[in-house]
Amino acid sequence: MKKLVNDPRQVVREMLEGVCDLHPGLALLADEDVVVRADLPPPASRPVALLSGGGAGHEPAHAGYVGPGLLTAAVVGDVFTSPSVDAVLAGIRAAAGPAGAVLIVKNYTGDRLNFGLAAELARAEGIPVEVVVVADDVALRDTVPPERRRGIAGTVLVHKIAGAAAAAGQPLAEVAALARAAAGQLGTMGVALGACTVPAAGRPGFEIGAEEVELGLGIHGEQGVERGPHRPVDALVDRLLATIVEDGGLARGQQVALLVNGLGGTPPMELAIVARRALAALRERGIVVERAWSGVFLSALEMPGVSVSVMRLDAARLALLDASAEAPAWPGSGRIEAARKVLAAAPQPPAEKAVAPGPFAPALKRGALAAAAALEAAEAQLTDLDSRAGDGDLGISMLRGAEALRALPEGAWADPPKALEAMAATLRRALAGSSGPFYATALLRAARSLPGVPQPQDWAEAFSRAVASVGELGGAKPGDRTMIDALHPAANAFAAALPEGLAAALKAAAIAAEQGAEATTSMTPRLGRASYLGARAVGVPDGGAVAVAIWLRALAEA
Repeated sequence: MKKLVNDPRQVVREMLEGVCDLHPGLALLADEDVVVRADLPPPASRPVALLSGGGAGHEPAHAGYVGPGLLTAAVVGDVFTSPSVDAVLAGIRAAAGPAGAVLIVKNYTGDRLNFGLAAELARAEGIPVEVVVVADDVALRDTVPPERRRGIAGTVLVHKIAGAAAAAGQPLAEVAALARAAAGQLGTMGVALGACTVPAAGRPGFEIGAEEVELGLGIHGEQGVERGPHRPVDALVDRLLATIVEDGGLARGQQVALLVNGLGGTPPMELAIVARRALAALRERGIVVERAWSGVFLSALEMPGVSVSVMRLDAARLALLDASAEAPAWPGSGRIEAARKVLAAAPQPPAEKAVAPGPFAPALKRGALAAAAALEAAEAQLTDLDSRAGDGDLGISMLRGAEALRALPEGAWADPPKALEAMAATLRRALAGSSGPFYATALLRAARSLPGVPQPQDWAEAFSRAVASVGELGGAKPGDRTMIDALHPAANAFAAALPEGLAAALKAAAIAAEQGAEATTSMTPRLGRASYLGARAVGVPDGGAVAVAIWLRALAEA
């Protein structure tokens, strides 16, 4: 797997150098991979220092949480490897004064050993040190005792609680006690859709099927406690939350904080969908979500997946979460509304009175539904074509358009102008991207040029005006490798064959559209997303032109 790195042995140092370059409030120790607040007062006047850390690969943790109201220093080891005792000790010396230091450690053997020994050495030097271990992974509830569970993403909330207490001037024992209490009221569980790749290894940590997920995993690229089928995200979130709620004994009326954490390879779109369901599922149980965050807080390199953390709150813990904090990765207050705000749409113009169906109504409906059926059947083909030269949404967009046409009421087909206007309105809303405006504009232009009882020549004129409107709106002309390359010859062929009758004209238009769409295979695109590919798009027909040929053929055959 390709990585944007230089030497795999230098990724940690170079990463920390970049973090500190970008954030003037951070400083990097010269001889250790330790990030420290750059604005620390002299040791004698420092409050309790708060340190955390672990292996790299969890960015933005842990250096991203160094700042006022959060960590005083972060100690970073190699990727997924605990930092050395000497590095932790150097961090304690750099950050702590007589008030001492609290070390927040995730419950992995290497971290506990190295941070624990460093704490002993610091105490021997006269620096008071407390160690707080976070073990929030509820997926291990049936596997190991509570004290042996892993520490995972919920640790970030413990950083915030302890950091606020330290910034408020609380003594060492109190800061440690508050951190331990917070860790004890915290549960996290994750799901991964795939593996990640450690730079030094150069290959994924495990193999997983296309329709499988790993449930209950840690943060080091390992497999979960269970492999299961991939399901809709709501079902996966419900599974995670059911375990967290049961393990934590969360009951109706309980106040909590929610953290939705991406594992590194999950886009914000999917994290927001997870957060949506997590909030809803907790509220369905009567649990009050006082604060919530969604983002990448503690990752596992580029692993696709998510973890959900829930922390039980009381008034004191909520106040500590709300206390001022500033660090590169801290997302802010997390304040949310008790329910989603939904604004009513602006009132629509009054509906026109129903018009009795005219003589064209059955044919108009039959033709539109035939076109819809053809586009539905071609979804996969259009998606494939658009994926090769665009963004891949044409198939699903045309499918939504087809469904919208099917949903039009009977009155929509009363006469040709009304039918075209109704189709324009529904396609404008249903079709994504550029397709919606193009089809809606063409249909509206055609509707305005048609009388209630059109003659054959009226249809030819309407077709030509519709095609012209698409060119005017998008700036395309024949030869640019767009839907115009199917529409333009189709309109010309329709007009030329009209003396033979409407049926013959439609068949001629369909043939011309198919030939025009095929001709785009050898064209270099000059407009649209495909133009960004240039000559690389040659060899594949334009998806928009193919869609035109598909619905015109269906119309002709209907």
